[in-house]
Amino acid sequence: MNWLIDFFGDPDNWSGPDGIPARLLEHLEFSGLSLLLAMLIALPLGLWIGHTGRGALFAILSANAARALPTLGLLVLIVLLMGVGTIVPVLIPLVALAVPPILVNTYEGLRGVDPDLRDAAYGMGLRGGQVLGKVLVPVALPLILLGLRIAAIQVVATATVAAYVGLGGLGRYIVDGLATKDFPRTIGGAVLVALLALIVQLGFALVQRVTVSPGVSQRQTVR
Repeated sequence: MNWLIDFFGDPDNWSGPDGIPARLLEHLEFSGLSLLLAMLIALPLGLWIGHTGRGALFAILSANAARALPTLGLLVLIVLLMGVGTIVPVLIPLVALAVPPILVNTYEGLRGVDPDLRDAAYGMGLRGGQVLGKVLVPVALPLILLGLRIAAIQVVATATVAAYVGLGGLGRYIVDGLATKDFPRTIGGAVLVALLALIVQLGFALVQRVTVSPGVSQRQTVR
């Protein structure tokens, strides 16, 4: 506890390029861009595969293969190939980490919709895109949001690896603290990352509460 007081009570840790606000913004930049890119890749692909049933095996196998990639090892390899001039070397492994849960949960969410609902929608005269947007996605939304939440938390926690290749973010406190045996800095950085992951968790819980239909939520609870 004293170490946390030392870290958060030090005015120098709240200003300048190495201050908590600056490092937090860097961490959010890495995490936010990675999650956005992963969503742009995985959501359309998951919706298409879940709706049509085409390419499901390839997508699942690819997602599982991406999960097996060592994030830090991939980051170091990309840095060796590209250098550290931009944040691209950090984004690539983080996107690779975030795509699988989004893709798999989106696919599973759509495929798990009651076939009777799908048939009823087509029977009412709705077309493919209308069935997807008005029936399948609203029912599958809890699982889709779960995939996004898992991806976001994983990215926030793993973005600390950026510090290992000289970039910023909250991981700087952990890496620099370990290197200099400044344990208040190390523990303070770890606490900040944990708090940010918790905020993300609560944020997605709020989004789900607001966006998911009460009928769908009740149906998920009954299951």
